[in-house]
Amino acid sequence: MDALDARILLAVDDDPDASSLALAKRLGIARNTLHARLQRMRANGVVREFSRRVDPAALGHGLVAFVSVALSQTTGRRATAALAAFPEVVEMHSTTGEADLLLKVVARDTADLHRVSGELLDVPGVVRTSTVVSLREELPPRTRALIERAAERGGEAGRPRRNPPDAARPVREATRARAEIPLRE
Repeated sequence: MDALDARILLAVDDDPDASSLALAKRLGIARNTLHARLQRMRANGVVREFSRRVDPAALGHGLVAFVSVALSQTTGRRATAALAAFPEVVEMHSTTGEADLLLKVVARDTADLHRVSGELLDVPGVVRTSTVVSLREELPPRTRALIERAAERGGEAGRPRRNPPDAARPVREATRARAEIPLRE
């Protein structure tokens, strides 16, 4: 990803409903360039599906928990696919340490979480689980600050810059303007 890709992502983040033509004009690039770069980023997994932006609480699943899962050393690999099939499992990471997997799970309430936890434990290959309930999200998932850095630095570390240093000025100014907005409690 280069600085122009990052600027495109920031423009889409600022106005996700804008037309390709409007975004291209705002960025000072051809519409075909914008379209080709967005298609490439989608194909490479840089831009993910829209559903990742939907808050599970809006779907009635406002309780968030993190479940550490220890797998059987002999049959645990098959468990990963079975665990991924649960709609309540919204993220899954292989980890180091005492657990093999860390799941982010959503539920309607504590009784629903108890049901989901029991079903996770019933998956063949799951040896044990440990659940921690999130009391409050202190910082939602974010990547904007990383995208802004990529726009300012010209993309990936070590890659030659394609755009002149002033190309990131609108991004820095927009970032400064957002930083001046007071936070509400």
